[in-house]
Amino acid sequence: MHSDIHLMLHTYRAAELRHEAAGFHPARPGFRHRVGWTMIELGLKLTQAPPVRARAPRAV
Repeated sequence: MHSDIHLMLHTYRAAELRHEAAGFHPARPGFRHRVGWTMIELGLKLTQAPPVRARAPRAV
């Protein structure tokens, strides 16, 4: 393919993609989305917590 034609096609496609992207507005995260990320954050905090040491049994 001739370089001028390639450049023209690339420019045309880039303009199309910019036009499509301008009309895209991501939806606000829903309840399930927020709860899911909250659970992930909680799980990461639990895995990073230092392990709890077991106490030795008391002699009676």
